[in-house]
Amino acid sequence: MPRVLSGIQPSGQLTLGNYIGALQNFVKLQQTHECFFMVVDLHAITVPQEPAALREQTESVAALFVAAGIDPSKASVFAQSHVPAHAELGWLMTTLSSIGELERMTQFKDKSTGKESVGAGLFVYPALMAADILVYNADLVPVGDDQKQHLELTRDLAQRFNARFGEYFTIPEPYIPKVGARIMSLDDASKKMSKSNPNPASFIALLDPPDVIRKKISRATTDSGREVLFNPAEKPEVSNLMTIYTHCADISLSEIEARYEGQGYGAFKKDLAEHVVAKLEPLQTRYAEIRSSGAIHDILKQGADQVSSIANQTVRDVKERMGFILPR
Repeated sequence: MPRVLSGIQPSGQLTLGNYIGALQNFVKLQQTHECFFMVVDLHAITVPQEPAALREQTESVAALFVAAGIDPSKASVFAQSHVPAHAELGWLMTTLSSIGELERMTQFKDKSTGKESVGAGLFVYPALMAADILVYNADLVPVGDDQKQHLELTRDLAQRFNARFGEYFTIPEPYIPKVGARIMSLDDASKKMSKSNPNPASFIALLDPPDVIRKKISRATTDSGREVLFNPAEKPEVSNLMTIYTHCADISLSEIEARYEGQGYGAFKKDLAEHVVAKLEPLQTRYAEIRSSGAIHDILKQGADQVSSIANQTVRDVKERMGFILPR
């Protein structure tokens, strides 16, 4: 089966946008692909993290993977730092990267602009991301718009290594799901819903209590007028809410338009909130069970054990091709 690799940072709370745009697709992919899903804790520390918060968020994200429907018997779920081969290959990829390439990364520019001091880890982050993918010779990588540039660098580094040291790395392709959605912020539909947004009202966290979800949706920005119509150009705010509605209630956009014709935004937003609450309730129940049982530690160990032999062999092969003396 084609191999899929993806990861999510344990910084901030996962949102409904993460669930609709990523986790739901992960659950589908595990049926037809060999899937490796990781919590990228090494990437998280490219910006300062509180140790206790990092530990808690790493466990939380891993538990949400499973609560969302990822089956550890079908897909490997692990923490990036539990497989040291990621960091070792990351260093080797750094030596193949040029300063110019890393300086052109838009995420580095965005995160470093206006900062008095920027860590070197943030600068070389794309080389570690390349290693994450190449250490498993992944065929497909689900990526959003903000990560496409990093995947292109990964492809360039793989081709550069192959040209210099002999064909070895698979050239990964982006995975774009046939059915997917880019969920936008509740307060500004021109921006993606993001767990890093400092305004908590801009996103619905997967673990938000029902009353919090209802309040956030009731206060979500809407367009002028009162028609519930899907028109991203003319009515971006309502169209974003309708996209959330269709994924949480499993009905079409045209059905939503017909259902709320002449009713205005009030009834629409009230019903939307209930559909979101109902969608997240089983996930939240399952999450609580996983966390209280402590099972997530066993799941992470199992996942790391499953993938380590592949990753370690890749690093050994790469080092041999680059001229290192290998231990016997």
